Parts: sequence; structure tokens; C-alpha cells
Amino acid sequence: MFHSGTQTLIDHWTALPEARRIPARADFQPMAFGPLTPQLFMVEREGARLRLAGAWVERVHGRPLGGADWLSVWREESRPMVAAAMVQAIREARPVVLAADAARMEGVLEIVVAPLRNRAGEADRLVGLYQPVNRADREAEDVGALHARLSIGVGPIARAPLSLAAVDGRRIA
Repeated sequence: MFHSGTQTLIDHWTALPEARRIPARADFQPMAFGPLTPQLFMVEREGARLRLAGAWVERVHGRPLGGADWLSVWREESRPMVAAAMVQAIREARPVVLAADAARMEGVLEIVVAPLRNRAGEADRLVGLYQPVNRADREAEDVGALHARLSIGVGPIARAPLSLAAVDGRRIA
């Protein structure tokens, strides 16, 4: 069971039109999150560049994050798990939750990422939310690099159906 803030993003994303096919970025309304809005961020699929990060997310990392590599806020050994979670969210068309901690945080930080499509229909970014589980961590600042502990996909996998392909009459997939 996830924190109610984490569940809010999951529920919002799931309710968007075409969630089983990855919803359009235009259908996602950040202001619908009210007090959770400063905990939101958006990251590009390619290069993991942060397109935007809420004020709370920037405060936790102790720096402005617009244009920064999101993987740079993670410890080196956590980066493969975080990158895999991003790929999983897009490949499976569902939210993925990471459980993380940091040296200057008392509890767990849930970070959910969910894919979005651009106008051309390509899944090119992910929306995410940082949710501290421990109430005291709401006031955290400059916590240091994050350490990923766990990654889990949420909800049913919504992969595109497999199809048979042929080249010059020869079946290849």
C-alpha cells in the first residue's frame, strides 16, 4: 500500500483518457494536484533530462533542476535501477514506484513515474511525484544523493499486442 500522495498520482494517471495506451501530455493537468504540485516533476525519456521540477523537489536536492540529468540526483549504484524503472513504465504503459532513501532523510521517499505521449503519439516523457513517507521529511533540504531500494510496477501491464511480421514472405517475428 502506497502513501496517499503516491496513490493520488497513480489514480490521476489511470483516470486519464487512453491510460492503457499511455495518455497524452495535453490531458495531464498538474494544477489538479493542489498541495502536491510542488512535489511533481517531468523528465524526458531520452537523456533523463528534467523538463521541470516542483519547488519541493528542488529544495530536497538543494539546487535548481531544470535541464539537469535526473539520474545525477541518484547514487551511482542506484542509477541502473532508476533507468530501468523509466523504461519499464514506458514499455508496460503503467506507473512504476521507486522506494528510496537519502543520508539526510529519516524515512522512505516514494517516487512514482508514469509515461506520457507527445502530440505525435510518442511516449517521450514521464511525469513523477516525490512523496516522503515520514512526516518529518516534509521539511528536508539538500538531502544528498538518493539511494534506490525497490522498484515496482503498479497495475496491469498494458503492452501492445504482439503481431507477426514478414519480410519478402519470410516470417521474422
